[in-house]
Amino acid sequence: MDVQTKISIIKEFAEEIITEEELQQLFETNNKPIAYDGFEPSGIAPIHFGLLRATNLRNMIKVGINFKLYLADYFAFVNNKLGGDLEKIRTAGQYFIEVWKACGIDIDKVEIIWAKDLMDGLSYWDKTLRIAREISLERNLRAVTIMGRKENEKLSMGQLFYPPMQVTDIFQMDIDICQLGMDQRRAHILAREVAQKLKWKKPVAIHHHILLGLQGLQQKGTKEETMIASKMSKSDPKSAIYMHESYEDIKKKVNSAYCPERQEEGNPILEYARYIIFKEIKNLTIERPAKFGGTIQFGSYEELRSAYLAGKIHPMDLKSGIAEALEKLIAPVRRYFETNKRAKALYEQVKSFQITR
Repeated sequence: MDVQTKISIIKEFAEEIITEEELQQLFETNNKPIAYDGFEPSGIAPIHFGLLRATNLRNMIKVGINFKLYLADYFAFVNNKLGGDLEKIRTAGQYFIEVWKACGIDIDKVEIIWAKDLMDGLSYWDKTLRIAREISLERNLRAVTIMGRKENEKLSMGQLFYPPMQVTDIFQMDIDICQLGMDQRRAHILAREVAQKLKWKKPVAIHHHILLGLQGLQQKGTKEETMIASKMSKSDPKSAIYMHESYEDIKKKVNSAYCPERQEEGNPILEYARYIIFKEIKNLTIERPAKFGGTIQFGSYEELRSAYLAGKIHPMDLKSGIAEALEKLIAPVRRYFETNKRAKALYEQVKSFQITR
């Protein structure tokens, strides 16, 4: 596969590449660059974790990238996920692995790394201190948004370690490409700046879109605050569709979602079509009674978007089609967890945990 084809595949899901020129140079000089995505193990997996991330990962593997899935147990610990109980956090991490398997990720083609193992040595903490020396306290406080916190929020000392530790991960794992969501942008900019100061390898950053929650756009003070407040969150059942939802629950949640007529901006239902449905299903079918135009099929998001903005598709008809499509994608995952004893047991354990932030 030539370099331009690789970049085109990446650009299908990337909202931002820092920088495209550096990515091209990387592909030209390295046949097997290393990329990673990191996760705090906590809570039940929503569709952006299972479906969106799985699609992105398959595309990264397709272009020849060696991918590392990073289970950030100690990050969840300092961020008070699951009450800071490391045993529960690691159980959630094992559950995450089963979700990836259920979503069709070939675990043999990726490397799974736990923070507890990566941090087990002086070299990690040596890097952390060197990195921390290059970051002012003010800059560090601005970066706490990567952990879903606000700059002016009351934080523990442990939480202040979070940004330099996340930057350390990148260099400790010898990462060429950071492939995470737009909400992690500040950590990657820090990593690139630190790399330049310390003359370390500068990582390319590929950021994917942050999926809106069911409530739609929640306007806050800054653009970043709006993104954090609006995103689908596994800790907020009102914002999320989970990978284990029943068909009835999927329909109920989709039908109650924000979906303004003839509007794309801030519309989560159109987002699910764009970033999930058309990445996995070639055609979206919307069934309607003959008196309302009959069944209609769309072969691309652009076709659907044009019809919706022109008022040719009613919001309830759009919701019905999206619910049906999500059911097709979620049903195999649901069956996996119903029939796999280990996966089912892990899911039941995590489901019983009290979610904290």
